[in-house]
Amino acid sequence: MKPASYRLESAWHPEGGPNGRFTFSLFNLSDAPIDGFTLVYTSLTRVIDKAACDNAVFVKRDANYHEFAPPAGFVLAPGASWEFTVSGLHRKAVHCTDGAKSAYVTLADGRHLAVSVSDLLLEGRVSEPPPVLLPEGRLDLPFALQPWPRQIDAIPGNAFPVCLYPVGASLEDLQAIDTVIALCRRLFEAGHAPISLAPNSQGRALHLKQDAAMASEAYALSFSLEAVTLSYGGAAGRQYGLTSLAQLVNGARSDPGKFRFPVSGTISDEPRYSWRGCHLDVSRQFYPVADVARLIDILAWFKLNIFHWHLTDDEAWRLEIKAYPELTTTGVVRSPDGPLLPQLGNGAEPVGGFYSQDDVRVLVAHALALNVEVVPEIDIPGHNAATLVALPDLTDGQEAPDSYHSVQGYPNNALNPALAFTYEFLGKVLDEMVALFPSAYIHIGGDEVANGAWLASPLARKLMEKEGIEGTFALQSYFLKLVKAMLTERGKKLAGWNEVAHGGGVDTAETLLMAWETPDVGIELARRGFDVVMTPGQAYYLDMVQGEEWQEPGASWAGTVPPAHTYAYEAEGTFPDELKHRLKGVQACIWSEHYLSRGYFNRLIFPRLPAIAEAAWTPKDQKDWLRFAAIVPLSPKL
Repeated sequence: MKPASYRLESAWHPEGGPNGRFTFSLFNLSDAPIDGFTLVYTSLTRVIDKAACDNAVFVKRDANYHEFAPPAGFVLAPGASWEFTVSGLHRKAVHCTDGAKSAYVTLADGRHLAVSVSDLLLEGRVSEPPPVLLPEGRLDLPFALQPWPRQIDAIPGNAFPVCLYPVGASLEDLQAIDTVIALCRRLFEAGHAPISLAPNSQGRALHLKQDAAMASEAYALSFSLEAVTLSYGGAAGRQYGLTSLAQLVNGARSDPGKFRFPVSGTISDEPRYSWRGCHLDVSRQFYPVADVARLIDILAWFKLNIFHWHLTDDEAWRLEIKAYPELTTTGVVRSPDGPLLPQLGNGAEPVGGFYSQDDVRVLVAHALALNVEVVPEIDIPGHNAATLVALPDLTDGQEAPDSYHSVQGYPNNALNPALAFTYEFLGKVLDEMVALFPSAYIHIGGDEVANGAWLASPLARKLMEKEGIEGTFALQSYFLKLVKAMLTERGKKLAGWNEVAHGGGVDTAETLLMAWETPDVGIELARRGFDVVMTPGQAYYLDMVQGEEWQEPGASWAGTVPPAHTYAYEAEGTFPDELKHRLKGVQACIWSEHYLSRGYFNRLIFPRLPAIAEAAWTPKDQKDWLRFAAIVPLSPKL
């Protein structure tokens, strides 16, 4: 690949403005001078004071898109640089990923040329390197189990079987074993399969039996020198037991100096929570089908049973809806010359990507085979900038175009509750989703609607007057009640973020809300009668930085979230005993603003995702941070 002919270097200075200042240097590495050009960069640290720049002219901003021009008459010669400063920032930069994520120049003739981008450097104080995130760890029992089981009383041997092989297994048992073999081969491509369908003289016999007295997700293992017996309650329990056996063999084979396989004793296991989830935002960055399938494999390896698929947001609508093809044409392509401008790492080349309905069917079936439920999310009424560009008839044409802005900087990005077309649109979208997703739940978002949304819409004001509604959140509640009725009519339950409860909320019956803003929010939701999944940003948002050091990548609005904190966090916290039945489980959230590479993804997701898996499965009194730290390096990654 030919290197870019231009490079943007940047640094942040604590002084020079209320939130410090950026200094930018654009280097011309080509052999020709340029003039009459503009520079575009994308950054989560936004400019809010257009005049607060030096040696540059502010041209335009759209959320994270920023465009600047040099002073009139400026010529950037080969080998030279254009230096300018920007002081009017909406917040301070605190980490190396708070600067420009992508850039390009637009020449006077309209061509867009790629610009390579540096890390954000720090001036004025020490730029500290990333911290060590994991201790060496300690093992009291040398078994590579993730998550750790409820009860274990097993004796390690000095060797391990080449494989386990079933004896007297039913067809369903054999099919389940084959599924786990295939899972292992996908996750550890260079590894040796831990289970074989055919007997092997160096292996160990595996007996499987269903126990009607056990819960569906429960299993038990009994070990001897000659055989292993797996008892299970249902299909999920059988898979979890087989997965634990695969982990034991894989660990003993991968690091025999640390891990062993049991020669006697028992394991008795079942999950702590029924909802053990992981969310993935595919709107900010698009993940190919193969990557989504691998993430589902990783969830199954850690015995997580919910894949929350965040399919739409301001940046793109990723789910094919045949009634509205514009959603996955206009609504996904971001380019310098398109109606959707580059954001969050997009550059000079157009970028898109969506999941066809055939893709969805493949991934839902893949997950189902691994006892993972796919819960789809379309985020409404807010976070719909791309939707409204794709379908402009969803807007009130009389509403001022910049009458409100979301927290991410998008103007007028919420579906209008006063338009009949809003409900016609959602009805057709939900009809297609119901046919694609067998989950009992459809997640409708409901988060981060800007206070003041719709108040400049004459149609919304007329509806509010007619219905006696005051304020944005009461109108949102009116809207979501109608959406919940649409879901009920289609045999689905409503899931949403905690803001669904704002403005009066919706009926608590068959409603599941995810508490993300703070842990206390979950308790308040439970008091109001909602079933709750705990996913607080302060512990379970995997885009958060893991250390305070400047060179540690990630977001920081929810604070610093090192793996030790994620592991130690207890969702039950101060939940009163009388409310604990409302706590259905926990969930990791993968928001994708910062994931511009697989390296960044793996650094931020691991080891915190397996830490959350252990919190979802393992009883509090069985958790052990040092044991976890010793085992977690075996984790598969994307």
